[in-house]
Amino acid sequence: MSQLERLVLMAEDELTQYSSDARKIEKLRQKINLSVPVAEQKQIKTELLAQMPTNFLAKLVENQRQTVALPFWGIAGLGLLLGISFQQPIDFLAPAIAFPIAFNLQKWGWRLQAKRLVIQTLEEIETRMKPATSETITDRQ
Repeated sequence: MSQLERLVLMAEDELTQYSSDARKIEKLRQKINLSVPVAEQKQIKTELLAQMPTNFLAKLVENQRQTVALPFWGIAGLGLLLGISFQQPIDFLAPAIAFPIAFNLQKWGWRLQAKRLVIQTLEEIETRMKPATSETITDRQ
């Protein structure tokens, strides 16, 4: 497992916790600082920024994954309900198609959100490192 995949998995673990984004970033920042060298942090950040899609659909799924997947969950549930109540095997086709679409949309959004959290954390680490060096220079003058 590469370092990037490991960081994304750590971010996914943080997403499961009910806390603010600032708290998630703070907890993830501590883990990243302990396990990833600074040079590799920059490399991972550039790699993640290159991987992140910039189209409208990807941004929508990242921010509103449950809202985007909701119609597919509804179609799957309705197809299941109609298939059972009317005893029509053809109605089971809707759940067979809609369940995987809804699940994969939410999974994709979850991964995008975890990657975004890693990027935000790496940017936070960079900003905390820069002011410390500039403050020491201005204090000496």
